[in-house]
Amino acid sequence: IKKENFSSAKIAAFGSTRRAKKTCEEDSNIQSLLKAATPVVTIVGKTWDFHVSEALKISNDQNVELISDSIKYLSKRIDEVFFDAEHFFDGYKANPVYATSCIKAAIDSGVNGIILCDTNGGATPWEISEIVSSVKAINKECIIGIHTHNDSDLGVANALAAIQSGATQVQGTINGYGERCGNANLCSIIANLNLKMGIECIPNSNLKKLYEVSNFINELANLPKNNKLPFIGKSAFAHKGGVHVSAIVKNSHTYEHIEPEQVGNFRRILVSDLAGRSNIHYKMKELGINNDVSEENTLEILNELKKLENSGYEFEGVDASFELLVKKISGQYTPKIELIETEINTRKIAPSSKSSARVKIKINNETIENIASGSGPVNALDMALRGALIEQFADLNNIVLTDYRVRVVGSNKGTESLVRVIIESSDDTDSWSTIGVSTDIIDASWKALIDSIEYKLMKLSF
Repeated sequence: IKKENFSSAKIAAFGSTRRAKKTCEEDSNIQSLLKAATPVVTIVGKTWDFHVSEALKISNDQNVELISDSIKYLSKRIDEVFFDAEHFFDGYKANPVYATSCIKAAIDSGVNGIILCDTNGGATPWEISEIVSSVKAINKECIIGIHTHNDSDLGVANALAAIQSGATQVQGTINGYGERCGNANLCSIIANLNLKMGIECIPNSNLKKLYEVSNFINELANLPKNNKLPFIGKSAFAHKGGVHVSAIVKNSHTYEHIEPEQVGNFRRILVSDLAGRSNIHYKMKELGINNDVSEENTLEILNELKKLENSGYEFEGVDASFELLVKKISGQYTPKIELIETEINTRKIAPSSKSSARVKIKINNETIENIASGSGPVNALDMALRGALIEQFADLNNIVLTDYRVRVVGSNKGTESLVRVIIESSDDTDSWSTIGVSTDIIDASWKALIDSIEYKLMKLSF
């Protein structure tokens, strides 16, 4: 990665101070930092006397020597050296004189910057402010950075408090990924600095890419997306209650602290059992289907939504099923597929299993029956359904089922609980999500599959 050219970043190698029984020349960790040949090196060292005695098993003075020797050695050979003062805030609260002596030793040894670390994540913003201010007073020329963890749910707040008190470098992670409860979320820190504190840490034109970057990192990490994240979460600008939506339509500032577009996010109006007519109108307008829906139809749609949600449905994020519902009620679409019968067979032959499905449906007064095999009962059902339809609707051949999610609704009933199935489908140009709910997972899957196919047929204007 050091061969890449970055316009606004430098690659840093990371390691620790030399070991107590080794010189810098003998210490393999220090030598590895030099071999990395990066323009920046960051070393971590102890600043809490409790850790010095309990973890390193050396004297306080010996630890100060480790810090001084390591920084002096590296500073002569590396362009920039930063010191991560591990457990600094706990160390300062326990023994401010010793913690400060470690910082002074680093500064006197030629360090370019010091990062104060709340390694255990237990500090509060008012403690951070006071302690950072006291460290900043030691040497106003030295760069002070902040490294916070989210164990007290204060990672972002602590980082911002440190900046207010003189810190100019922040260590954190995109989306707040990190050990235990995570690190300070850089997305929230960047947005707050630019939009709330008047500190342009990145150009506002780049700020509009924050949502995109968050999703990109999320995909690379292959972790579930946290929709509740501030600024860049899917729910950050989502509105459900009818009173809220009615106000949002009139003026978005009534229930939004910033414009979602400023961070590349966008407003979502959800349809649910809390929805009012404003939600329905806004959602239909968003989907481009409001022109042909009367007020009478709108009320009927609202009542049907509440009825369905009371029976386990949830229309957040399943716009295809919502659009189908609207167009069915308003007379803009008539379903093409009528189910007559399905039969599923699964045979277990350890260690694998085989599934087959038979579907019998009616299309345009013609009864069609088809049998197919699949890797599981739902896959077999999908293949059987599409096989029955493909002769009349060749355009269905390019549909791919890209995601299949199952969630138990009201799990207090055990195996008799409702099951909510959400299916994501895609073709060459589009993707869409549909939902099905039942006490039977196969039935719920069938409902979601049928909605997916009917949605595609509706878009093809059959």
